[in-house]
Amino acid sequence: MKYFFYDVIAILAFAIFARLAHKSEPFTVANILDTWWPFLVGVALAWAIIAALKLRATSLLAGSFVWVLSAVGGLSIWGIRNGHVPHISFIIVATVMSGLLLLGWRLLAGRIRR
Repeated sequence: MKYFFYDVIAILAFAIFARLAHKSEPFTVANILDTWWPFLVGVALAWAIIAALKLRATSLLAGSFVWVLSAVGGLSIWGIRNGHVPHISFIIVATVMSGLLLLGWRLLAGRIRR
């Protein structure tokens, strides 16, 4: 269960970095949460799949499920809420940054274990 929280924290860091990068809106807890929750829905869905498939939480396969579902889920919810597909630059940055954070801690954990 602790690894689920590592993913939750990674996506929270993603939301904080995203809000820090965009100075068009105030940097507030409400704005961070507004960015965080759509991607968190994807994390929760991925963890349901990880549990059902009984994957090792620290594996890159599990991390890939979390990454893809958080990016697709978060960007889809963003698109539905805003009534249009996100700009390609947003899609690229959100996908790359979430991947770095969600796969990054797994790679680091694997190196430390060795």
